[in-house]
Amino acid sequence: MSDRRDFRVTPFFTSADSGSLMPTRASVSPWSKTLIGGYAICGLLARAIETATDAEGFIPARLTADLFKPVRAEPVSVRSKMIRRGPRIIAIEAMVVQAGEPAARATAIYLTPTEDPPGQLWRSPESDPVRPPEDHDVPVPIRIRSADAPWQTGLANNDHDQRKTIWVHYPSVVDDEPITPFQKAALIAENTSLVCNWGTHGLGFINADATLALTRLPRGRGIGLRADDQLSSKGIAVGTATLFDHDGPVGKCGVTAIANAERQAKTRVSSS
Repeated sequence: MSDRRDFRVTPFFTSADSGSLMPTRASVSPWSKTLIGGYAICGLLARAIETATDAEGFIPARLTADLFKPVRAEPVSVRSKMIRRGPRIIAIEAMVVQAGEPAARATAIYLTPTEDPPGQLWRSPESDPVRPPEDHDVPVPIRIRSADAPWQTGLANNDHDQRKTIWVHYPSVVDDEPITPFQKAALIAENTSLVCNWGTHGLGFINADATLALTRLPRGRGIGLRADDQLSSKGIAVGTATLFDHDGPVGKCGVTAIANAERQAKTRVSSS
């Protein structure tokens, strides 16, 4: 898995005169130079959902993306529609289309923020608080931390079974548009497989979906993701991770993935 993407500068897509979107080198999948990465597709779906309605006063609380078809590194278009708008909940659907065929879809739920109800709740003890790098505002492409080791730039030489955390600075999803907090969260949510399913022989699972659940929108320039748990059996894996910003946890992410051992992605290469 070489780290070819420059998240500091290059947008994931550029606009074409036809109304379609052209993938850039930043969107290229780590699995194949001819495919668009799932993270870029999730960011594109989040953008389409955000533009489908005026959701002022609501928070995007959940996004689920179904990545049911490989998306070629060729022009794509996105469609979105309102499913329902109520006083406390909005439901929206979006779809990525390529060559006239659906390639990925997402549904999102927006909720109105209020006050928490009274009472005490059980919560899992936090023995290892999530923390970003000390220089978390410095825009480097991607950083990774394994267990208690120092943060490193790039993904090289992390083929092991230690807990992984990443911190990323993303560019725009589409050129000339500033990235939004929701788009940023959707992009990193798809990387749950990266932090959960990456082991001693590299990354051998590929995502079938990605789910993002937020209690609030992330703040600041960078965004982080830390592995929480991983289960797998007969080539099907489930991974969960904590999404965080420089102020602490923001929400949870989950993926369902299928084995892709014949194209196992490894990182024992230089990241320079």
